[in-house]
Amino acid sequence: AMNRVQLLGRVGQDPIMRQVEGKNPVTIFSLATNEMWRTGESEHPTLLFLRNLGDISQKTTWHRISVFRPGLRDVTYQYVRKGARIYVEGKIDYGEYTDKNNVRRQATTIIA
Repeated sequence: AMNRVQLLGRVGQDPIMRQVEGKNPVTIFSLATNEMWRTGESEHPTLLFLRNLGDISQKTTWHRISVFRPGLRDVTYQYVRKGARIYVEGKIDYGEYTDKNNVRRQATTIIA
């Protein structure tokens, strides 16, 4: 079995470091990836050379990144900043948590 993900995107916020009692600290940040594709066809009569290009559509996907490994966790916290373009490799983790309103929620996290 294999659980592996590779992402190249822009950091959405400066990383934060959290520590829960009795557990090791974790550095957390968000990463935006963009997907672009062409839709339809351009029908402008004077731009025949652009006819097959169509309109460009874009979708942004936000990923929650968690870094647990001590050396990597500290370097990420110290040097990664909002807007930086970075490459992240890790695994996908699906989990559940209960929010402050006592509502059960699902969360998808990339463990870098």
